[in-house]
Amino acid sequence: MECDRVVVLVVVVVLLCCQFEASIGLTFSSKLIHRFSDEAKSISISRKGNASGDLWPKRYSFEYFQLLLGNDLKRQRMKLGSQKNQLLFPSQGSQALFFGNELDWLHYTWIDIGTPNVSFLVALDAGSDLLWVPCDCIQCAPLSASYYNISLDRDLSEYSPSLSSTSRHLSCDHQLCEWGSNCKNPKDPCPYIFNYDDFENTTSAGFLVEDKLHLASVGDHTARKMLQASVVLGCGRKQGGSFFDGAAPDGVMGLGPGDISVPSLLAKAGLIQNCFSLCFDENDSGRILFGDRGHASQQSTPFLPIQGTYVAYFVGVESYCVGNSCLKRSGFKALVDSGSSFTYLPSEVYNELVSEFDKQVNAKRISFQDGLWDYCYNASSQELHDIPAIQLKFPRNQNFVVHNPTYSIPHHQGFTMFCLSLQPTDGSYGIIGQNFMIGYRMVFDIENLKLGWSNSSCKYTVILFGLIMENSISLF
Repeated sequence: MECDRVVVLVVVVVLLCCQFEASIGLTFSSKLIHRFSDEAKSISISRKGNASGDLWPKRYSFEYFQLLLGNDLKRQRMKLGSQKNQLLFPSQGSQALFFGNELDWLHYTWIDIGTPNVSFLVALDAGSDLLWVPCDCIQCAPLSASYYNISLDRDLSEYSPSLSSTSRHLSCDHQLCEWGSNCKNPKDPCPYIFNYDDFENTTSAGFLVEDKLHLASVGDHTARKMLQASVVLGCGRKQGGSFFDGAAPDGVMGLGPGDISVPSLLAKAGLIQNCFSLCFDENDSGRILFGDRGHASQQSTPFLPIQGTYVAYFVGVESYCVGNSCLKRSGFKALVDSGSSFTYLPSEVYNELVSEFDKQVNAKRISFQDGLWDYCYNASSQELHDIPAIQLKFPRNQNFVVHNPTYSIPHHQGFTMFCLSLQPTDGSYGIIGQNFMIGYRMVFDIENLKLGWSNSSCKYTVILFGLIMENSISLF
């Protein structure tokens, strides 16, 4: 019996060993091959021929990493659902034009509206929401190009809803009609009257219509594609103040965060992410791009609500510096406004900042009659290189550096006059105007309620899915 037990035990041990070996034998292994490796390329060539092999970029080249990035972004879009990554800009190009004092120191761009399309040279204004153009005019600025001392290849235009087959009136009961309480009948055309706080008695009045804005798109390595988007615009029948005198004679494109602004309407239609960028270069030209969220390395600061609502692009300045001297006065709120030519500071902030600037400038201060600014200097070409920078400090140690906060004006005997282009304001908040934005790509991210900025030459090329890179030659 004892012998039988030993035999049984041996048999059991042998069977267990066999099962263990069998389990090991059932373990499978597989070789991992990178999808863009040389081995994957060879396999593809063997299966499909040389044509597919030619699509492989050289390993670790710019094109190689670009292809990897593109596949990552495709995966992200699949996970997050459909999201528009294209960039849009006016059909005539993304350029922002500058005409100096002749058109009130604002930046402009050409847009096309209606069917058939009519061209308008509109001022770019991040401080307001409404797009309006002169329309069936009762009181408008002159529209002849010869009236203005600028180089234009065409006269300015007047819009007429009756001449556009795609135009329709917005009724007083429309959700975007803010002035509906003035209507006798809810189906009457929605009236509007808009007052611009930056300019005394500057207004535009008329009624609202919906029509097509002609745009171009780029992105995902696609060629430029033309499209039309429905927008709400003001048929500006009567302009007052600076508008009647020639500031923005052909209309204004409001770029604010309100529901009626062009960026908001394009985002609501699913055409772009709810953001846009403005860029102004050292030569006073620039670019506008709808749907541009900037890049990961840019600096940023959150927008601030006013009485719980994001009515405009307000930011909080915690402190400020002139040269290497940082001033101790508490911060202030500022409106970021491309429609303001210059920068304005609360009086106490202004007085402290210009006093420190004056101490650091190694040049003779001068004054002249009817000057725009109080702090102007005579300087040689060498002294122009020693102008102290101004720095605005935002929360989370984000710094906005204005490398040259002055305007230079040729003077006499080899000297140049330069002026600190700042003005005081009696209001409780400041205004960061165009002159402080020069040399930056300013990103107004409405979707994420933040302002972004990065140094830029304002010359871009689209690489993939709405991502853009700096280039020496502008491609759109």
